[in-house]
Amino acid sequence: MDCIFCKIVDGSLPSKKVYETETVLAFHDIQPAAPVHILIIPKKHIASMNEAGPEDRETLGDVLLAARHIAGQLGIAESGYRLINNCGSDGGQVVYHVHFHLLGGEKLGGLNVKK
Repeated sequence: MDCIFCKIVDGSLPSKKVYETETVLAFHDIQPAAPVHILIIPKKHIASMNEAGPEDRETLGDVLLAARHIAGQLGIAESGYRLINNCGSDGGQVVYHVHFHLLGGEKLGGLNVKK
């Protein structure tokens, strides 16, 4: 498999890890969009949320609970943070392995959504 996140999970590519369990890995984004920008991924390869099935419920729940834990660990839980999942090319997904961006550490602007 030629998935960059799978290579990070298996250790063949380096990352600056902040959190790891049996099912989840979290690491600093190499192109941060905020003072705190962490990527949280399931260790299991799931290409996008569109490919997630009922069998992935527990793993995806682990990812979301990891986000809460990491926000507390990094001191941004109280002030607030944003959790983003991009799905598909129109949604801005670049790496086809489910991942969530945890952004915080400053007041984040609105989401300039076109109507």
